[in-house]
Amino acid sequence: MNTLKIDNLSASIDDKEILRDLSLEIPKGEVHAIMGPNGSGKSTLSKVLAGHPDYEVTGGKATLDGTPLLGMEPDEISRLGLFLAFQYPIEVPGVSIANFIRATLQARLPEGESIKAVDYYKQLYLRMDELGMDRKFTSRALNEGFSGGEKKRCEILQMSMLEPKYCILDETDSGLDIDALRIVSEGVNRMRSKDRGILVITHYQRLLEYIVPDCVHVMANGRIVRSGDKTLAFELEEKGYDWIKEEAVA
Repeated sequence: MNTLKIDNLSASIDDKEILRDLSLEIPKGEVHAIMGPNGSGKSTLSKVLAGHPDYEVTGGKATLDGTPLLGMEPDEISRLGLFLAFQYPIEVPGVSIANFIRATLQARLPEGESIKAVDYYKQLYLRMDELGMDRKFTSRALNEGFSGGEKKRCEILQMSMLEPKYCILDETDSGLDIDALRIVSEGVNRMRSKDRGILVITHYQRLLEYIVPDCVHVMANGRIVRSGDKTLAFELEEKGYDWIKEEAVA
């Protein structure tokens, strides 16, 4: 089963229901986008799938290539092949980018095996060059003192090095100027593959001009209320979200 599948997923935080019987399927080889107004549950969906402990799953299920995700620890979900690029990447003082990525890769190797430093840095520098990142960043603490664009490039760098089966990008375009948006989008597009599924979460159609999705879903009131091709994003850009909210309530 080469798919990330969500069936009738419901979840809450602090006894407040956010996701309501949400169903979605992202096959490998496809890029899907979720759009929707603030408070519709888009970021909650990404966090629940990644195993965030603050959210309580109250119903439904989610599987990655047939393996149940819900209830697993975040590190287990990551090693299974799911990557989440955060909307607001956190700073990790004292841990360099190079050491952080190397440790995450090492954790995926069988016991007794280790990463060869020469091969690792060769690949790391290649990915950094593609993202227009100064190689000096390898010695900087993860995200500490980074601009919004630098943090997002660092997220894409981690994603490209880990080569996950499924990528979730939670509003990666927020806080990016035009140049940074283009570079980050190019990094995502290089990750497109028949062996990988990608879910892009965004408010705005502009990101989808660079990362053209195979399918667009509209989320409101904690569930998917409409799906279509890329033209649905243009319709939302033109009409806004009010008509979607009305449909979600109806």
